[in-house]
Amino acid sequence: MIVVVCPGQGSQTPGFLEPWLRDPTFAAGLDEISAACGIDLVRHGTASDADTIRDTRIAQPLIVAAGLLTLDALLADGRRDRIAGIAGHSVGEITAAAGAGILSAADAVRFVRERGNSMAEAAALEPSGMSAVLGGDEAEILTRLDELGLAPANFNGGGQIVVAGSALALAALGENPPSRTRVIPLQVAGAFHTRYMQPAVSHLSQVAAQLVPADPSLPIWTNHDGSVISNGARFVELLVDQVSSPVRWDMCMRSFADAGVTGIIEVAPAGALVGLAKRALKGVPSVAIKTPDDLPAAFDLIDQQNQV
Repeated sequence: MIVVVCPGQGSQTPGFLEPWLRDPTFAAGLDEISAACGIDLVRHGTASDADTIRDTRIAQPLIVAAGLLTLDALLADGRRDRIAGIAGHSVGEITAAAGAGILSAADAVRFVRERGNSMAEAAALEPSGMSAVLGGDEAEILTRLDELGLAPANFNGGGQIVVAGSALALAALGENPPSRTRVIPLQVAGAFHTRYMQPAVSHLSQVAAQLVPADPSLPIWTNHDGSVISNGARFVELLVDQVSSPVRWDMCMRSFADAGVTGIIEVAPAGALVGLAKRALKGVPSVAIKTPDDLPAAFDLIDQQNQV
């Protein structure tokens, strides 16, 4: 039982698309997506520096484009029929929605372009940010966040919670962290998945109203609560709400375990979600597709699991 997972913002690194663009099919696909979203994703995936591709307006389309094109290669030749489902983390849910057949690739690109722009605009309204809190007791961490007016943004599992809020409150958290924790400031533009993103939600609601989602043709888990969503329109509603709500990746991984998942494959730009799975789903084989050279291992994992 193989699940494909699609990473979120922060997974991109400078030059990560360089090896992919040696494939003419991938290069043509990226050119097409670049034209559709009005962003030179070829340049940003090869030559742009870390600060440039950290920009939310660039990062989100870049990540989704990479995921969509990786899915095309991964799920070809009948392999789509041999996976058990798909899920995405944060903006990766847009990639997953396309992979599950809820959104067309064109609608996914349009939606992520609007998501990136509207979240960047919301983040610019007041100074805010995010920090990762590693270790500690969850109840104690949440109490401390409440005291500081901060909010949990990502429950990532494996002892990791990403928190968000005002820059001053995050600084106070770093100076006086909960016991047995380590607080790491993240290089992001704002307090994603919190009330700070409400203006983006309002805009994306209007964008979503123009979409015509289909019901998923693959099982798809939601960041909302880790459940499987069978209605495409409902999944799009959750995509919009997710922008100002916590990402419950911990619940998604718990659902994978409950469903008996026996393998995980992460599409490009891969690594983060496989890393979390190694801590929370110990012993489950995984493949991170970072370059085209990783595709054969992913194909083998699908083949092996289907021979059991």
